[in-house]
Amino acid sequence: MTKDLLELLKEKTQLPTSVIKNIINLLNEGCTIPFIARYRKDLTNNASDEALRAFEEVYSYSQKLLSRKEEIISILKEKNFLNDKVLSQLSEVTTLQAVEDIYTPFKDKKSSRTSKAIENGLEPLANIIQSLKYTKEEVSQKAKQFLNKEVTSTEDAITGAKDIIAQRYADDFKSKEIIRKLISNWGTIEIKEGKEFQKDGLYSNFLEKEEKIKYIKSHRALAILRAVNEKQLTIKINIDEKHILENIKKYKIPSWANSSKEIVFDAYKDGLKRLLLPSLKREALTTLKEKASSEAIELFGKNLKELLQTAPLVNQVILGLDPGYKTGCKLAVIDEDGLYLDSTVIYPTKPKEDFTNSSKIVCSLIEKYNITAIAIGNGTASRESADFIARLIKEKNLDVDYNINYAIVSEIGASVYSASKIAQKEYPNLDVTIRGAISIAARLRDPMAALVKIDPKSLGIGQYQHDVNQKELALKLENTTIDLVNKVGVDINSASYKLLSFVSGITEKLAQNIVEHREKIGKFTSKEELLKVKGIGAKAYEQAVGFLRIKDGKSILDNTAIHPEDYEVTKNLQKNYKIEDIKESQIQSISKELGSSLLKLKDIIEELKKPGFDIRENFNQVKFASDVTSIEDLKEGFILSGIVRNITDFGAFIDVGLKNDALLHISQISNKRISHPSEVLSINQNLEKVKVLSVDVEKQRVSLSLK
Repeated sequence: MTKDLLELLKEKTQLPTSVIKNIINLLNEGCTIPFIARYRKDLTNNASDEALRAFEEVYSYSQKLLSRKEEIISILKEKNFLNDKVLSQLSEVTTLQAVEDIYTPFKDKKSSRTSKAIENGLEPLANIIQSLKYTKEEVSQKAKQFLNKEVTSTEDAITGAKDIIAQRYADDFKSKEIIRKLISNWGTIEIKEGKEFQKDGLYSNFLEKEEKIKYIKSHRALAILRAVNEKQLTIKINIDEKHILENIKKYKIPSWANSSKEIVFDAYKDGLKRLLLPSLKREALTTLKEKASSEAIELFGKNLKELLQTAPLVNQVILGLDPGYKTGCKLAVIDEDGLYLDSTVIYPTKPKEDFTNSSKIVCSLIEKYNITAIAIGNGTASRESADFIARLIKEKNLDVDYNINYAIVSEIGASVYSASKIAQKEYPNLDVTIRGAISIAARLRDPMAALVKIDPKSLGIGQYQHDVNQKELALKLENTTIDLVNKVGVDINSASYKLLSFVSGITEKLAQNIVEHREKIGKFTSKEELLKVKGIGAKAYEQAVGFLRIKDGKSILDNTAIHPEDYEVTKNLQKNYKIEDIKESQIQSISKELGSSLLKLKDIIEELKKPGFDIRENFNQVKFASDVTSIEDLKEGFILSGIVRNITDFGAFIDVGLKNDALLHISQISNKRISHPSEVLSINQNLEKVKVLSVDVEKQRVSLSLK
């Protein structure tokens, strides 16, 4: 690692030199972020996976920055343009944009007018004029020296020189930075009707507005830019050009300047209007989109994290019910480990409304498999299906005799999963519709295990997901999933290959090999057996093993996050001390005695106190249904309970038992002013009392309030 890179990372991350070096060494050794965060805390000052991800991003950017600086220095050296001033400027800047701004004056000019003037030998005249020492008359006299075949008059010569001066102004590093900041802080976007504008369409409320760029919310910016792409709206960036021109007169033209200052000012004005402003306005729109995209991606990642860490429903056999009308309601039963047991179809809804046979089938399945929970998808025919189940539980005393409860489960993405290659591989002999019912049941049993099989973009937890940077979105969602899966841990004996593929150090191919090996041996009884799986070497084993769990293995340690590299220390600890009696004040001395670090020993003690603990138990628990509502029954002022399904910048979407989620606008979330719904709400949060503000039966829309 170069000295420049180290200094840059220190400046941008505020981390000590030793920690920066340690993290880079670990990354270069092939260690994953989850592994470093969990098992190398002593080397990173106990940095979280989020902090390490941020460091990795800064590290990658800093490498690109230094590489580009070196590339530009090499080009300028070759062209004999490099001097102390440029070197100093390049060494001081810390963004790629600033580096490119410094390099711009040395690039081949794109403006044909500037290139032509230079080719016609007018650069010396431009220097004479820009020196501001001469009067306009003297400039005209000197211009005569530059006449040739291409430049036939003094007016042409001065015009060409002005083009060069205009380009110099547009390329000036400091001028560019000043105006960029002016646009950022004071620029506005003017919105007007486009060729394809629809008066009663989605974008009608955006029309004829002028909004300050600085204050446009990310969801609004993405909506505007989408409308522009669809040619429904046109936009124009405005900035107070008079103010800029006054500043040019004040700061760019000295008081002692001769009358040729008028020529220079005209050139600067041309450079501003023709070259610099159009370029910086385009850049401002790009920056706005990138910022909005970045914020939307962050929100998407946060929503995904909250969704995946919803608490599982453990030790229960679950019946999944995928509602339907003509084709019936598809049923699928999964056991405590999520393994498929049985499936069928019932017809309790219109047009058949076969309650008798449907009741017999459901009761038969409950008795046969000791089912204790029913998951009902919240799509078409959900309300009628839930009505049927609620009535059946009451009539047959299933809540008393079998402790049966039912929950309404979001089925967004279930159809995507059921037709996917993953589903085909897992259930090759089952119908697509039955796979959907399995997915609904699996979401109740273990949301994380079920949902990692579905592209996060199909889960309905973002905003304008198709308008953001797709590569960055995919990376964010993958990293979010990886970090959470490893934080929770994975049961190696029941996990799908897809879930295993998110474990630190395990590729999709290795995950498939693990599942194939498991099918051969029945189940893993120790973590060491993982080394017998085809393709798993020492490095993959080291990175993965701590995040895997074996519930009923040979050693209780295999059902914890304790790494096998620490089993020796752990056994000595268990031998010498009663874990529950260890006091905080003792840990320092025990760590020295056992030759372990303080942070590592604390983690070991925590794991031994509760082997098999799932951190998701601390988050939102499943809420079983008690009533189901029809939109026709709702009235303004009704009080409902609901579940937060999605959070956006402008509000949250709440599942209150209807086909479509109801909107809880940001203005109705709290009596106090909040800047974002996520300050108060989280995905899958249970809301006990939400008030109905308005009901639009025709558009199937409901607005809510928490006030």
